[in-house]
Amino acid sequence: MSFITPLPGRKYAESVGCRLLFGNCTGTLRWKMPISFLLRRLLLILLLALPQLYWLGFVWRLVERVRIRRWLVWLLIFSAVGAMVAVLYDAIAAKFLPPSVGAILSPPVQLWIFSSTFVFYFTRVLQVLAWCASRLVELTRRPARQEQIDTSRRNALRQTASVIGGAPFVAAFYGYAHERFRFQIERVELGIANLPAALDGLRIAQLSDIHAGDLMPLHEIGRAVSMTNDLGPHLAVITGDFLTRAGDPLEECIRELSRLKAPLGVWGCNGNHEIYADAEDEAQRLFAANGMSLLRDSATEVKWNGGRLNLIGIDYQHDLPLDRTVLPTLNGAERLVRRDMPNILLSHNPDTFHSAAAAGVELSLAGHTHGGQINLQIRHNALNPARVLTQFIAGLYHLPLRNDSAQPACLYVNRGLGMLGFPARIGVRPEITLLTLRSSPGPSKLTL
Repeated sequence: MSFITPLPGRKYAESVGCRLLFGNCTGTLRWKMPISFLLRRLLLILLLALPQLYWLGFVWRLVERVRIRRWLVWLLIFSAVGAMVAVLYDAIAAKFLPPSVGAILSPPVQLWIFSSTFVFYFTRVLQVLAWCASRLVELTRRPARQEQIDTSRRNALRQTASVIGGAPFVAAFYGYAHERFRFQIERVELGIANLPAALDGLRIAQLSDIHAGDLMPLHEIGRAVSMTNDLGPHLAVITGDFLTRAGDPLEECIRELSRLKAPLGVWGCNGNHEIYADAEDEAQRLFAANGMSLLRDSATEVKWNGGRLNLIGIDYQHDLPLDRTVLPTLNGAERLVRRDMPNILLSHNPDTFHSAAAAGVELSLAGHTHGGQINLQIRHNALNPARVLTQFIAGLYHLPLRNDSAQPACLYVNRGLGMLGFPARIGVRPEITLLTLRSSPGPSKLTL
């Protein structure tokens, strides 16, 4: 049974993602909410509330050891609870906080909610594992020796679990204070199949997933734009998600992005958050008003140094199921692919790469994943939440072009500038990409 039954014209994934995760969409969507949806919503609220009740009790027990006036403690508790309720309501139900207040209040509150909830459940799991291990040890000991169990070792295990449980707080604060606005320039040389020699050396700058709003102030967007201009690109592209939800400063964001300088123009495509905010048409209008072009299931011919390429842009698909049982297609944009010149596709969703490569698109540029926002490298394995969503997390990928293994199609997935929900990046710095096209379809090179 689906969570939400949308009216015709808006599909399942769009309405679920919009209402359940990001809230406050415009009135163009209507929902019939069954009991199952309400129960799931209540369960989500309970799962978020339990950790906060624990931490409030923890703070209360802590201050009881210190001589602090009770009224001051209650004032601090009510202030903290009020801030969390206000930020969650602003993020999920309806945006009501003034931008100046939201920019100050939302990042630290959301950081606390995400990290404290994770630590609460993570430590519960550790405690259960520790209890099971201690019971197993007791069962394997001889009865006469059970009274000689080393209690100091058990205490040491508890202390170790506490230290491990506190590590996520340290990592979250590091990602919040140090990495979230530490923009990284990735210089990538791409050997493109069928690229004319005249286009060899063409430089393309890519930005993605701006998410202007409380977690991404406009001055940081402006700084990223200035860094991009310093790279001297011939062509600039932005692959979607200019905002997070309705009420975010879309117009101001696009005005900042319009400062991008590239002789071949600034081009873009919509992302899924333009759907959630019902801002696809408005984004297109603002792009045009600011001297840029948003490609929506359309293509344009770009000429440089006597060579030509076909630049295609598509919207994020509305009707994708959340369980990835159906991969996105080009949604009819295959007709835009040309055989007489190389094709570059702007598609927010990297999972369109399968269809794009089969259709003959030599280079796809995408975003959407944020690189997972968290990437913990453990020896040769990485723990990354984006693996749940896609196999194309960040960086460069190849598939056979038109199912011909002799010619590779390329996909580059930008890690994005902004953040979603968790206002930090851990091991995944925000990215500005400079792609240099090479006519030789040999190995592509990534230079940090």
